[in-house]
Amino acid sequence: MTKKNRKSMRAITCLSVIFLTLSGCATQSDVANGDAPGFLLGLFHGFTSMFSLIGSLFTEYRVYAYPNSGFWYDFGFCLGVVLLLGGGGAGAKNATDNKRSNQESAEALS
Repeated sequence: MTKKNRKSMRAITCLSVIFLTLSGCATQSDVANGDAPGFLLGLFHGFTSMFSLIGSLFTEYRVYAYPNSGFWYDFGFCLGVVLLLGGGGAGAKNATDNKRSNQESAEALS
Protein backbone atom coordinates (compact mmCIF):
# COMPACT_ATOMS: atom_id res chain seq x y z
CA MET A 1 0.00 0.00 0.00
CA THR A 2 1.17 3.47 -0.70
CA LYS A 3 1.39 6.14 1.95
CA LYS A 4 -1.65 7.94 0.50
CA ASN A 5 -3.77 4.76 0.61
CA ARG A 6 -2.77 4.12 4.22
CA LYS A 7 -3.82 7.63 5.22
CA SER A 8 -7.14 7.21 3.42
CA MET A 9 -7.79 3.85 5.05
CA ARG A 10 -6.87 5.23 8.48
CA ALA A 11 -9.23 8.19 8.01
CA ILE A 12 -12.08 5.94 6.85
CA THR A 13 -11.52 3.59 9.78
CA CYS A 14 -11.48 6.45 12.29
CA LEU A 15 -14.63 8.00 10.85
CA SER A 16 -16.38 4.61 10.85
CA VAL A 17 -15.52 4.01 14.50
CA ILE A 18 -16.72 7.50 15.46
CA PHE A 19 -19.94 7.07 13.46
CA LEU A 20 -20.70 3.66 14.96
CA THR A 21 -19.95 4.89 18.47
CA LEU A 22 -22.25 7.91 18.11
CA SER A 23 -25.01 5.94 16.40
CA GLY A 24 -25.10 3.61 19.40
CA CYS A 25 -26.36 6.57 21.45
CA ALA A 26 -29.30 7.25 19.12
CA THR A 27 -32.74 6.46 20.47
CA GLN A 28 -36.24 6.48 19.07
CA SER A 29 -39.41 7.17 21.01
CA ASP A 30 -41.54 4.21 22.01
CA VAL A 31 -44.75 6.06 21.28
CA ALA A 32 -47.25 3.73 19.61
CA ASN A 33 -49.46 5.81 17.36
CA GLY A 34 -52.62 4.41 15.77
CA ASP A 35 -52.48 7.03 13.01
CA ALA A 36 -48.95 6.28 11.81
CA PRO A 37 -48.20 7.60 8.31
CA GLY A 38 -48.65 5.02 5.55
CA PHE A 39 -47.93 4.74 1.84
CA LEU A 40 -49.59 7.96 0.66
CA LEU A 41 -47.94 10.14 3.29
CA GLY A 42 -44.64 8.40 2.54
CA LEU A 43 -45.09 9.26 -1.14
CA PHE A 44 -45.89 12.88 -0.24
CA HIS A 45 -42.91 13.10 2.10
CA GLY A 46 -40.71 11.69 -0.67
CA PHE A 47 -41.94 14.39 -3.07
CA THR A 48 -41.26 17.11 -0.53
CA SER A 49 -37.98 15.66 0.78
CA MET A 50 -35.77 18.33 -0.77
CA PHE A 51 -37.82 21.13 0.80
CA SER A 52 -37.92 19.22 4.09
CA LEU A 53 -34.15 18.83 4.05
CA ILE A 54 -33.67 22.57 3.56
CA GLY A 55 -36.22 23.31 6.28
CA SER A 56 -34.55 20.90 8.69
CA LEU A 57 -31.34 22.92 8.45
CA PHE A 58 -33.05 25.91 10.07
CA THR A 59 -35.77 24.35 12.23
CA GLU A 60 -36.46 21.23 14.28
CA TYR A 61 -38.31 19.61 11.35
CA ARG A 62 -37.69 15.95 10.52
CA VAL A 63 -37.38 14.81 6.92
CA TYR A 64 -38.64 11.29 7.66
CA ALA A 65 -41.78 10.59 9.73
CA TYR A 66 -41.39 8.54 12.86
CA PRO A 67 -43.23 6.48 14.00
CA ASN A 68 -44.51 5.24 10.66
CA SER A 69 -46.32 2.15 9.40
CA GLY A 70 -43.13 0.41 8.26
CA PHE A 71 -42.58 -1.06 4.82
CA TRP A 72 -45.36 0.77 2.99
CA TYR A 73 -44.28 4.17 4.31
CA ASP A 74 -40.67 3.37 3.36
CA PHE A 75 -41.75 2.23 -0.10
CA GLY A 76 -43.83 5.37 -0.65
CA PHE A 77 -40.99 7.60 0.57
CA CYS A 78 -38.44 5.98 -1.74
CA LEU A 79 -40.86 6.07 -4.67
CA GLY A 80 -41.55 9.76 -4.04
CA VAL A 81 -37.84 10.58 -3.94
CA VAL A 82 -37.20 8.62 -7.15
CA LEU A 83 -40.10 10.30 -8.93
CA LEU A 84 -38.98 13.71 -7.71
CA LEU A 85 -35.39 13.26 -8.82
CA GLY A 86 -36.26 11.54 -12.09
CA GLY A 87 -34.78 8.15 -11.27
CA GLY A 88 -31.88 6.96 -13.38
CA GLY A 89 -33.69 6.63 -16.69
CA ALA A 90 -32.82 10.08 -18.01
CA GLY A 91 -29.13 9.58 -17.28
CA ALA A 92 -29.14 6.14 -18.90
CA LYS A 93 -30.82 7.55 -22.00
CA ASN A 94 -28.26 10.35 -22.25
CA ALA A 95 -25.38 7.90 -21.85
CA THR A 96 -26.80 5.74 -24.66
CA ASP A 97 -27.30 8.77 -26.91
CA ASN A 98 -23.73 9.96 -26.24
CA LYS A 99 -22.32 6.52 -26.98
CA ARG A 100 -24.29 6.33 -30.22
CA SER A 101 -23.17 9.80 -31.35
CA ASN A 102 -19.54 8.94 -30.52
CA GLN A 103 -19.78 5.79 -32.64
CA GLU A 104 -21.32 7.74 -35.52
CA SER A 105 -18.54 10.35 -35.27
CA ALA A 106 -15.89 7.64 -35.35
CA GLU A 107 -17.48 6.03 -38.40
CA ALA A 108 -17.68 9.39 -40.16
CA LEU A 109 -13.97 10.02 -39.57
CA SER A 110 -12.90 6.63 -40.99
